[in-house]
Amino acid sequence: MTERSIPATGGVTDDPIRLGTMLYTLVEPHKGHQVAYNRWYERDHFYAGCQIGAYNFSGARFVATSDLKELRLPEGPSPISADPQVGSYLGVYYVLDGHHAEWNRWAVDQVNVLHAAGRMFDQRDHIHTGLYRFEWEHRRDDDGVPAELTLDHRFAGVVSVFTEPVDGVEPDQLAAWYRDVYLPSVLPGSSVATVLAFSPLPLLADAPGDVPRDAAADRRLLLLWFLDDTPAGSWEAVFAGQGEALASSGLGRLLWASPFIGTVPGTDTYTDQLWS
Repeated sequence: MTERSIPATGGVTDDPIRLGTMLYTLVEPHKGHQVAYNRWYERDHFYAGCQIGAYNFSGARFVATSDLKELRLPEGPSPISADPQVGSYLGVYYVLDGHHAEWNRWAVDQVNVLHAAGRMFDQRDHIHTGLYRFEWEHRRDDDGVPAELTLDHRFAGVVSVFTEPVDGVEPDQLAAWYRDVYLPSVLPGSSVATVLAFSPLPLLADAPGDVPRDAAADRRLLLLWFLDDTPAGSWEAVFAGQGEALASSGLGRLLWASPFIGTVPGTDTYTDQLWS
């Protein structure tokens, strides 16, 4: 496996664009308002709230349909979502390395401007919105898709996995177990093309009040798994037993795992498939 060991070619210098931090926002539209929410988000907020900002170089939206929600772990409440059936839409944004503070200040100021201008959407709930520092990537193939291109590649599926170390274990130890033990055991021959690891960062004090704060989040490890196939095809082999494997390692616990597929921009595809 490789972690940023691919030589540059074609006159491109090593890592000219590097992923530094990420905005991860999981949202639930109120029932009956999902079409309006989808249109507001993709036709206004996706750009006005994030993409027009300096250093925000990539973004994508994902959706968990009702059948995908049935696969979520655990089956009951978790620290990420009190109800496995909520958290239908996921937005992910990448920020250029070395510019998090500038982008974060702009992003909070911008969303407050949008609030004041009446350009927000009240009929939705933030389930989990957080900032994360990119730590490492682990690719299945030596010349796989680099971290910076994972959102633009439009993978067939994405799985979001939140974990945390048990008492007495440091986050770095949990990350090392994933890199050195678990990922090498499940990625070869699977549809998982690459896994990106992130650690939490604090929100600014004046970030909008509808974004919940979680004081227990600072030791978590967030893994984004990018798949060549839809998540259901890999769920049993790669994800269903991950919590048990973590527990057996004695290093950590799985807090929440959810599969997603990409939205289809410019359409209302999947808005009628969010709930059973």
